[in-house]
Formats: sequence, C-alpha cells, structure tokens
Amino acid sequence: MTLDPTKFEDWQIAEDAEKRMKTVYQLADELGLEKEELLPHGHYVAKIDFAKVLDRLKDRPDAKYIDVTAITPTPLGEGKSTSTMGLLQGLGKRKKRVMGAIRQPSGGPTMNIKGSAAGGGLAQCIPLTPFSLGLTGDINAVMNAHNLAMVALTSRMQHENNYTDEQLAKRNLKRLNINPKNVEMGWVIDFCAQALRHVVIGLGGKMDGFPMESKFGIAVSSEIMAILSVSTNLKDMRQRMSRIVVAYDKTGRPITTADLEVDGAMTAWMVEALNPNLLQTLEGQPVLVHAGPFANIAIGQSSIVADQLGLKLCDYHVTESGFGADIGFEKFWNLKCRFSGLKPHCAVIVTTIRALKCHGGGPPVPPGKPMDPAYFKENLEWVEKGCENMTHHITTVRKAGINPVVCINSFHTDTKDEIKIVRRMAETAGARVAVSSHWLKGGDGALEFADAVIDACEEKNEFKFLYTLKTPLRKRIEIIAKEVYGADGVSYTPEAEAKAKRMEGDADLAKLGTCMVKTHLSLSHDPNIKGVPKDWVLPVRDILTYKGAGFVVPVAGTISLMPGTGSDPAFRRIDVDVKTGKVKGLF
Repeated sequence: MTLDPTKFEDWQIAEDAEKRMKTVYQLADELGLEKEELLPHGHYVAKIDFAKVLDRLKDRPDAKYIDVTAITPTPLGEGKSTSTMGLLQGLGKRKKRVMGAIRQPSGGPTMNIKGSAAGGGLAQCIPLTPFSLGLTGDINAVMNAHNLAMVALTSRMQHENNYTDEQLAKRNLKRLNINPKNVEMGWVIDFCAQALRHVVIGLGGKMDGFPMESKFGIAVSSEIMAILSVSTNLKDMRQRMSRIVVAYDKTGRPITTADLEVDGAMTAWMVEALNPNLLQTLEGQPVLVHAGPFANIAIGQSSIVADQLGLKLCDYHVTESGFGADIGFEKFWNLKCRFSGLKPHCAVIVTTIRALKCHGGGPPVPPGKPMDPAYFKENLEWVEKGCENMTHHITTVRKAGINPVVCINSFHTDTKDEIKIVRRMAETAGARVAVSSHWLKGGDGALEFADAVIDACEEKNEFKFLYTLKTPLRKRIEIIAKEVYGADGVSYTPEAEAKAKRMEGDADLAKLGTCMVKTHLSLSHDPNIKGVPKDWVLPVRDILTYKGAGFVVPVAGTISLMPGTGSDPAFRRIDVDVKTGKVKGLF
C-alpha cells in the first residue's frame, strides 16, 4: 500500500516504499546479470561493470531508444524526471522489459531550490537519500580529478616563478611559460556558491602558490563530467583526459593535462566512476544513474555507457536530457548521438498546464516562492498562447527526424478544456499526446503515456543531424540559433569573435562538436522572455575549449557556470532523525 502523494511529502513516500524495494541482487537476477558484473554498494545500490556486460551481450539486438526532454520550463521544473519514472512504471505495467538512465543530482540544486531530481509523488527513483547525497561518489571523483588538474597547473606556475631553467631541469621539469592571464580552467565545487565565481588565489609568500585571479564553477559543469557522459570505454576516457586544455602559454599555445603530466592520475580518480549506478523506481523497474545535470551550462546527458547497457538489457530504454528541447535535446541529438552512434526511436516532450500559462501571459514564477493563485484557475487564453512554445519544441524534435510524444504531466487543477487545447495544438504540430497522472497514481496513471510511446517507437523515422562537423563553427552557432532557438542571427563580443576565427583555423578544433551554454528559462538568451521570442539576436560573449570532451562551448548571454544559492534554500528543511539516522526533508 503506497502513501497518498496529496497527503505526504516525497521523502516520506520514498521512505515508505524503501521498506518493500528489491535488493540489487534481485534486480541483477531480473536483468540477467552475472555475479561478477554486479558491484554492490550495500543492498540497494550497486555499480554495473558495463564493459563485461557489453562484451557478453555484443550480439544482442538493441532495445527501443527513447529520450525524455521538455518544453521551456519554469524555475520549478515541469517534472521531467518524474515523467521518466512514470513512463518506466507505465511500461512496466504493460509487461515490457524496461530500463531507464537518468543523471545524478548535483548537491547544488539538492541543497538549493530545485530539489534532488529523483522524481516525485508515486513516480520516484529510490533509495532517495543515497541518490540525493553523493550516491557512490561519482561527482566527488569528478571534483577530485578536475581540481587535481588545477593543483598541477598552479604548483607548476609557482615552481616556474621561483626556479631558474637549470633548477627546473634538476627537478625533471621543462618550463611551460604558462600565461597567468590566459587560464582556461578554474576550480569546481558541488554547491551553488556565487561567492566563488571570481576569486584571487596564491596570496601570501612565494611558498603559498602563484598569485592570480581564478574562478569556481559547479562540479557538474566540469569538462571531466562531460567526459564521463560521452566516453565509451576506459581507453576512450584516458585519451580524452589527456587532451584537456588547462591554460595557454605566453605565445598562445595550449597547455594540456598531458603537458602537466597529470592526465593519468586524473583518470585514476575516474576508473570506478565510469561504471553506471543501479537503482530502481518505486515500482521496481531498474534505473541507471550516471553523469550529471545542468544542460544549460554543460552537456547535461545521462551517459553513453548507461544507454549502451540499457539498450542491451531490456526491450525499451528511456534516457533523459536536461531542460527543454532547445537545450538538452539539441545536445542529445547533435552531440551525444554523434559520439555514440545510437539512433533514438522517439522523444518525449514533457509539458505542464502551469508552464504553458507562464509562456502565454501568466504572472512571473519566481524560484523558491509559491505559485501565483492565478495558475490554479482555468485560463484558456494563456494556455492556447503558451502552446506556441510547445509547438516550437515539437518542430525541433521533428527536425531531427524523431517521432515526438507530448506528455501532459497532469495536476489536479488542470481542466478538461485546458487539456483539450493542448492535445489539439500538439496533434496539429505532428505529435502524439498523452495525459499522465503518474505523480498521483504511479504506473497505473501512466498507461496512456506508455501506449503513446510504444506506438511512436513502431513508426518509422529518419534520424539526421542538424549540421555536419565540416560546417564552420560560426555557421553552426547560427544554425542552432536560428533553427532551434528561433533567433534572427548571432552577435559576438570581440573576444568571442577572435576565438571563433582562431578555432576555425585550427584543424583539430574545427572538427569538434558545439555545446551551447544558454539560459534554460527562455528560448532566447534572456530568462525573462517567455513563449516564442521574436526579432532577437543571440549574443555570444565567450567560447570555451573542451577538447577532451570533444566540443567547443559558446557562452550566450550572462549565464554563469556557477549558479547561486537563493534566500530560501532546501537545506533549511533537511535534517536527520538522530535515533534512526534517517534523512528527512529531501524533495
């Protein structure tokens, strides 16, 4: 008997369901895993030795491949992870062998406003506490590997500043002539710490490092996390790790992790992290949790190896991309699928009536504050106007040649007439539509949703990329801006323009993918502009080099790689029962 989500908090529902959840040994047996392929971390969480499984099952046909994305969300999120869990549970109710792959939550949003991203109500990933608080240590490994590169860089700068060439040679070091004003990387921490966006390090004496300006990003924005997401095996990861550009010398030549001789040690931190983590839904479907969130400032995809596993171990594999189709799906489409060689059968676009009202003229939705009461009353005009944003995302998915399914993640305040408008406009735009009440009813509430996805997977599609890797960088950015965001064009700061020209003239950089950084709260670069913005130009202020991950990163607008913590963060409500040791208050 599950708890009523209208009467209990998510963490209470999860805690109650955990009394009846399967052990990882049961999950492994149901998946057909062999003993040595399961790497337990206790009774309810495990890693899977993906290399052994993929080698054993290399001749098995792949499952149907489904990506879950969304319309442009409000700051509250529209239930993409909840819908992913609901879809897995609905497919399970239809007696399908299913598996999911979602991203590990960052401590930043977990302790801030958005919560842990485990889902909600009767559609959650459990066990909730380990899922939300570090899991098996993958993000910690990312932080350590990333920050080790910065330790190598800053210590090298100190030694080069303090020693002559002859003294360096005695220490088996060659002078790299690192330019302290041209350092590509910063440090990372897994919290939203705006006070660390711009810092000065190395203060004190000459034994206290090299004084210079530096910066912090949130851990999941690290290139190491991107490498975890796109690596296909340990050899691939090792090669990518050596190509990371940390800084530039005084002539403009890139200084890599290989130059600093730190790439091997960085990979050593990541060996165990490369194996995906096995958890489950409230109803016992297996869920792989691997790689990180934040598709607005990172690639924001569950990992390639997790998808490869799911496609071999089941009949339907559901993976997750961050935020809206302009952000997460675009990167899934043009980066992840390009790296993996996998072709999806269907893409789910999650929407809510409240988000459509926001895009259609509703009052602002401030993060961390209660919704305006107007959102709980019927407003057909707002809904119809807001559907322009939804149909824009449907068009984006169809440009990839993938069959779209709109999932209306239903709330009890939604009216029949509001849902009728959404269904009509989505179907007119070429999408299947399903109303799903998985939050309230679990898998039983997601049967229409599951049926629509099954149907879409049977229909033929013609998957194709938006651009080729021969397309020049600035042309690619223009194509993404116009075809996906709806911009009229692109503008560049002088610094970004100079970097773009240099990259286009560098044969190695010119063939890399393009990973855009932009707000997730608008199709444009301005989070305050809702719906489908008209008559605007995308401003690119900088372009970063993630040579190890395999892409360059154009940064649009004022978005920061380090989010900030709000005035009413979640950590104020999280605590521990000192008698049982159980964590309460997670959501």
